[in-house]
Amino acid sequence: MVIEAVSPEIDSGRFPAKRALGDRMTVEADVFADGHDALSCVLRWRHEASQLWNDVPMVPLVNDRWRGEFMVGELGRYFYTIQGWVDAFETWSRQFAKRIEAGQDISQELEVAARMIEAAAASADGSDSNRLLAYATAVRKGRATASAALGGELAQLMVHYADKSLAVTYSRELEVAVDPERARFSAWYELFPRSAGDAGNQGTFKDVERRLPEIAEMGFDVLYLPPIHPIGHTNRKGANNSTTAGPDEPGSPWAIGSEEGGHKSINPRLGTLDDFRHLLGAAGEHGIQVALDIAFQCSPDHPYTREHPEWFKHRPDGSIQYAENPPKKYEDIFPFDFETERWRELWDELLSVVLFWIDQGVTIFRVDNPHTKPFPFWEWLIGEVKRQHPDVILLAEAFTRPKVMYRLAKVGFTQSYTYFAWRNTAAELAQYFTELSEAPVREFFRASLWTNTPDILTEYLQTGGRPAFAARFLLAATLGANYGIYGPAFELCEERAREPGSEEYLDSEKYQIRSWDRDSPDSLRELITLVNRVRHENPALQSDRGLRFHPTENDHLVAYTKSTPDLADVVLTVVNVDPHHTQAGMVTLPIDELGIRRDRGYQAHELLSGARYQWNGPRNFVEINPHAIPAQIFRFRRRLRSEHDFEYFL
Repeated sequence: MVIEAVSPEIDSGRFPAKRALGDRMTVEADVFADGHDALSCVLRWRHEASQLWNDVPMVPLVNDRWRGEFMVGELGRYFYTIQGWVDAFETWSRQFAKRIEAGQDISQELEVAARMIEAAAASADGSDSNRLLAYATAVRKGRATASAALGGELAQLMVHYADKSLAVTYSRELEVAVDPERARFSAWYELFPRSAGDAGNQGTFKDVERRLPEIAEMGFDVLYLPPIHPIGHTNRKGANNSTTAGPDEPGSPWAIGSEEGGHKSINPRLGTLDDFRHLLGAAGEHGIQVALDIAFQCSPDHPYTREHPEWFKHRPDGSIQYAENPPKKYEDIFPFDFETERWRELWDELLSVVLFWIDQGVTIFRVDNPHTKPFPFWEWLIGEVKRQHPDVILLAEAFTRPKVMYRLAKVGFTQSYTYFAWRNTAAELAQYFTELSEAPVREFFRASLWTNTPDILTEYLQTGGRPAFAARFLLAATLGANYGIYGPAFELCEERAREPGSEEYLDSEKYQIRSWDRDSPDSLRELITLVNRVRHENPALQSDRGLRFHPTENDHLVAYTKSTPDLADVVLTVVNVDPHHTQAGMVTLPIDELGIRRDRGYQAHELLSGARYQWNGPRNFVEINPHAIPAQIFRFRRRLRSEHDFEYFL
């Protein structure tokens, strides 16, 4: 027997696939053998906490392809492999049926079957053994028929007690890492605590608490806070990234560390550690988890620079090298030297930082610039964290080359930033998200779609006005099961760039406290609230699987469906990516593949306006004005005919 082309299998089993709690793990493989014998195979699986293997029968598809699945019901890792064997009894059954049909003598064949059944009985337990022996007697006496031999209880017993002495087991035990449900489906809201106060005053954790009801009402379940640690004074950046800061300017939160402490300390202007713990509890009461930023870098004033100067690179003059990404300079930040001879002590200390915040109650982290640190470091650190705390979620902020992004996902990051912000046309969106939704990428890479970040204000948002912000939000929330916005800048449509051609905000919160008019009539708050409600009401939007793009006959319209595996929930989204003009076109759907009959009309319920349309066939018309809502989201309801001969919608 041959077992090959197993899927999912990430880099020959070097890395695990990813699933979330409660998901079905579907495994496929090519399983075949020489000759014409019937084959059987099982998918074998076990949780890492158990040594007992569970067997699930695999079913044949086409061209020697087989499929099986199991549900992942515990956090941590599962192991799986495939076992196959020549099924002698099934082979006999098929030949036996043909012999009967041909009118041949079957007396010898009955004796062959009886002996196989007796052999199975010898390995069976109790009542099963007795039933098999009874079947053997009946077959030997000639009372078996083709139907009895081919199906029913006898066939099931023979599969269960099949002779597997010559079975072939796949050469590798593969793994799947199981994360919390929020790893699969989440909505993130990024907020600077220091701007949560009133009238531009210094905000605190208590001010953030007062904003929790509004954030929860909008439908967000993760509140992401940029670094909350003390900020250095040396080379502190001023407003608009000025190299000099005034005496009252707060500096960048990513310049971590001062005489007040480092990565395990709280910026006293935000509150105390007890205040932070109180915020975590208050957020939990609103169904929100707080995510913290992990930025492994230091300001020149960080205690590490005095206590462990060997953890940093030094210039020829002995000074510590600050961070650079030419032509950009970050004089307020020192990067760690991961090639230091004292790397083990450095790694252990950085692991202790993550574990410290987990001990405070944080289980979600956004990791800053992970692509500038070694892959082996992340694989080790994430492995240690997940071994102790399998419920932890880590988001990789890595806007870098595709293979680097994918490698970070493989070594353990739960979710990953993407190129979504720069994919603007319908063709670009379809090409990119088709790549993300197909094997093998979908097996290890979970996309987190961010409309904007404190570093990224795209040209599309700068020039498209409110419709552009609405369109990007609608795309993020429906293309991705995980998405995020940086607010209040996003819902208030902050479009001012520092200078032409730049993606940096004018008066960026990275360097100063901002005051926001959260009650602005132009706010997208109502739209965000509505779409998040739609996401929660439709399981199809709660996974990145089942995504398909469809022709629109208009280059400014992008159309795609998401559906559950059983097609019980099918959602079509059509977005006008032109923020300036109304666009219209015909959308063509593969209705047969979506579970919709061609001979009956069906209802397209538009979930944002509440309108209901009678659609017929695969091609239907849509028209979208970006100055109203630049998208339409339809849920299909199939029309059925009742026994009383009137029609209704399911």
